[in-house]
Amino acid sequence: MQIIELPMNLIDEDKDQPRYRFGEESLQELVNSIGEIGLLSPIKVRKAEGGRYKIIYGNRRYLACSKLGRETIPAIVSEATDETEIYLEQVAENLTREGFTPIEEGEAFDKLLNDPKFASSVKFLAAKLGKPESYIKNKCELLKFGPAVKKLVVSGTDIRKGTLTEDQLLPLKDLPMEYRDPLALTMAKDEMPVIDVKRIAKLFKDASISERTKSQLLYKDGPGLLDTWSAYEASRKERARAAADAERKKAEAEAEREEAEREEAQRKKAEAAGEAAASVAQPRPAAEGVAAQAAAATASAPPGAAALGQADSAAAVAAMAAAAAGARTMATLRDLLAALPAPDALASELQTATTVDPEALLDGLDDLIGRLEGHLNACRTARAEVVRRI
Repeated sequence: MQIIELPMNLIDEDKDQPRYRFGEESLQELVNSIGEIGLLSPIKVRKAEGGRYKIIYGNRRYLACSKLGRETIPAIVSEATDETEIYLEQVAENLTREGFTPIEEGEAFDKLLNDPKFASSVKFLAAKLGKPESYIKNKCELLKFGPAVKKLVVSGTDIRKGTLTEDQLLPLKDLPMEYRDPLALTMAKDEMPVIDVKRIAKLFKDASISERTKSQLLYKDGPGLLDTWSAYEASRKERARAAADAERKKAEAEAEREEAEREEAQRKKAEAAGEAAASVAQPRPAAEGVAAQAAAATASAPPGAAALGQADSAAAVAAMAAAAAGARTMATLRDLLAALPAPDALASELQTATTVDPEALLDGLDDLIGRLEGHLNACRTARAEVVRRI
């Protein structure tokens, strides 16, 4: 890398370079430093038409040497011709400089991303400049603000009256312009901390607050907006608690209703079972009445007839008793079948019995299974006897 002394009158500034804000105070400090100890770092230029040179980086050093009336300046002459590479080099050089503001960075990144001459991507810039993609995106977000706000943006994180840091601005970036810029100016005037800016931004993002109310809030200062946020947050939490209580009460009422329905269903089943048991017992008196009538008829018959017809009467009584027993048996079977629910319905009800004590449910199921098994064995025995007789 060769450093040569170039005549100052052959060098032109690059008006399109990323850094364009040069504070007079800091520029004068540089003039004084160069006047005392000389220029420590050369500028970098590229060749232009007519034997002239255009600055790649080092504009401030060039301006300071001009103020000192120097005729030459040490420079590195670059052979680069690719516009993208040259601009990237300018950006990379300025990123190391303290005075390169976040707005200048954002404008440089935006130019590389959207100018047809460059048409770069965020991924490409991040790789070339050694910066995270989020860093580049956040700098571009700062360009959403108006000129009055941009003039106040400074580098660093120190919050000072009349200035804005990147961290103060970013929470406001997604608000509509009519809220975004006025709030940013208020945050600068009142030196609002980042955490308070985030709270105020949340207030203006709430869709439940009317646009009219938000417009009126813009007349408040920073502390006043923060007080409004505190009241709003307390009200929001109270509404959330009330909604939770209402939901809990609704769930409790629903549970009570379901429990009442289950109890009513159980009561109706118990009544149905009682009625079935009563109907099973009714045929017995009828059979006993038949036997009594047969005995009375025998007793009232003439003496001779009684002796002769004793065998026939006994056979008739036995036949009537057998018929009554058969009727009683069929009635019992029908009542048992009617009392038993369908297996699918019983299975569904048992699976949804979530409020029943598990141990009590198991005891009840064991009793039911035992009784059903007893009935099942009796039915199988009777069926086998009937089949044997056929």
